[in-house]
Amino acid sequence: MPCEGCMERDNVSTGATMEFLLLGFSELLHLRVLLFLIFLIAHLVTLAGNMMIFMAVVMEPSRPPMLFFLCQLSAIELCYTLVIVPKALLSLAAAEASTISLLGCAAQMHLFVALGGAECFLLAAMSYDRFVAICQPLRYAALMSEGLCLRLALSCALAAFALALALTVAVFRLPFCQSRRIDHFFCDVPAVLHLACTQSYTAELPLLAACVLLLLLPFLLILASYACIAVALLRITSPVGRGKAFSTCISHLAITLLHYGCATFVYIRPKSSYSPSRDKVVSLVYTNVTPLMYPLIYSLRSKEIRGILRKMLRRKKIAQVN
Repeated sequence: MPCEGCMERDNVSTGATMEFLLLGFSELLHLRVLLFLIFLIAHLVTLAGNMMIFMAVVMEPSRPPMLFFLCQLSAIELCYTLVIVPKALLSLAAAEASTISLLGCAAQMHLFVALGGAECFLLAAMSYDRFVAICQPLRYAALMSEGLCLRLALSCALAAFALALALTVAVFRLPFCQSRRIDHFFCDVPAVLHLACTQSYTAELPLLAACVLLLLLPFLLILASYACIAVALLRITSPVGRGKAFSTCISHLAITLLHYGCATFVYIRPKSSYSPSRDKVVSLVYTNVTPLMYPLIYSLRSKEIRGILRKMLRRKKIAQVN
């Protein structure tokens, strides 16, 4: 039976005309200008950093598998921030809550989950690349062929897209209560689920299934890869060789911890522990700070990226001189 006070959605036109109200940072209006400037600067730096890495790798004629995956990671981060941050900036600039249609909210949720899931799968693929490079270096070129890398990249994108679509459909098939106020700056899954007019835990089952497939499964694959890498590193007698081999994994480990730390805190928990203010703070980290850190981590730690960026700057100087 439909719950009391739920929105009736018995006709097709309701979904097209219904709107949600994104409250955003309405409780922090006195910090509106400061937040706007911080978000804008972080957004522009994130776009510039990821675009620079993406273009640098694309223009490089010979791309090892890790650079190929890094190029895809930068593309995901570019789309990831463009899905969320511009809407948040507009709400800050307007100094009021912003409206979003049901279809717009569903599209934003789907793209956000799909891109985040694709990143989880891609991090698992990158951990497999590190496993092959350290544990089977003589067979690295044969195992990590260009065809395999393309298939892995395509599989990551398609699997995440399909799972995100299933989760979004399941969420928006729930009955929503009359209050259409989303206490968040974008249509995040826990924030929208909080509006579901149901007291049972069945509403959380799609999110739980998505967490298992999008978060837990890739994380277990990453753990398995690094367990094998740890065993291989213990067999290396030379401390220099061991440190050199481990240094190739530091960037990937740092990004994995950043990504999974925030995602686990927000999504792997019961609905009863939902806290809008706390969720917004964590969401700020993984939609603004984390994408900003990725280019910095890889630019500082990866010799290949530093070399490619130096070549790009050299070509630019030569072109300016000519």
